[in-house]
Amino acid sequence: MTQTRRNFLKSGAALMGGSAVLGMAGSPAFASTTLTGVSYLPPSYKALAYGSAGFVERLNKSDAVTVDYYDSAKLLKADEQLPALRAGTIDFMFHTTSYITRSVPILGVTGLPGVVEELYENPDRLKKGSPLFDLINEQLAKEDLYMVSMMGNILQPEYIWSSADAPVRSIADVKGKKVRVVSFEGTKVIENFGGAAVRIPSSELYLGLQRGTVDAAVANISTIIGRSLQEQLHQVYKLPITGFGIGLFVTPKRWEAMDADAKAAFEAAADWFDENGAKEANDVIYKDEYWPMVEEAGIEVIEPSEEDLQALNKAAEEVRAAWIDEVGKDLGERAIALATGQAS
Repeated sequence: MTQTRRNFLKSGAALMGGSAVLGMAGSPAFASTTLTGVSYLPPSYKALAYGSAGFVERLNKSDAVTVDYYDSAKLLKADEQLPALRAGTIDFMFHTTSYITRSVPILGVTGLPGVVEELYENPDRLKKGSPLFDLINEQLAKEDLYMVSMMGNILQPEYIWSSADAPVRSIADVKGKKVRVVSFEGTKVIENFGGAAVRIPSSELYLGLQRGTVDAAVANISTIIGRSLQEQLHQVYKLPITGFGIGLFVTPKRWEAMDADAKAAFEAAADWFDENGAKEANDVIYKDEYWPMVEEAGIEVIEPSEEDLQALNKAAEEVRAAWIDEVGKDLGERAIALATGQAS
């Protein structure tokens, strides 16, 4: 039964969303397992939605599973997804790691400055079954989570995009600017550079730039194109501040309770997501569609100077040290070593 957001939050009826479908009288109606899934990302984020939409399409084609799927925060807002998953009111979710690193610290490795470029350029390091992927899942199990895939890799790093009235062409230009940032890791870098980090939803960023609420944004190009922000921006400083991936999450309890046929269908769809999600975004959509759109909009593209790259590395050391303190020395150093290719 299709849910409305109001009914879902009011009644919790989606608790039935992973059980066998019942007839009107409450008796079993031998049918496929129904799985309820969510994402807050809208289809306008073509590069980000490509993988999740493909996963749902393939899973829904299985005779073993019927998918009740809600994108664009139609059922749950971004901040509501993780609690709902843990409560069992949904069966799976897609979530950007940058939004939940405060709740799930191990995922912070996907946004660490000085690490994100290494991950982006070496996709095998986050593929299903890789040592880093398995290490992350070991920790997620302690958080009552299981990551079935992280779309095969993180996405292209987030750069600094700025308006005409407050151009950012170097790290020095960040000082005193109001910069929209999502992740904790990116926030620490911007603050280190003397900027004022502002957290506002991407849905409000267009007006924020237009009205001067923010001067710039640390963002992935998907956010720029998905929200038509190129209409309000004039420069992009390609300093790799942070990054993120999109994880496909379930709970260990729900995963273990899934019947064999449903689990096999889920795994097959997740394998496709892992193989194609980040690859299509990074290597095709960004390259062939999004960056040409940025160029057509007349946005000045500025490569970072060697001096600024060194300054970023210095700031990155502090952010990485803070993250290691949070997750634990052995775990943090092991995760970074795997992410940067210094361990296997």
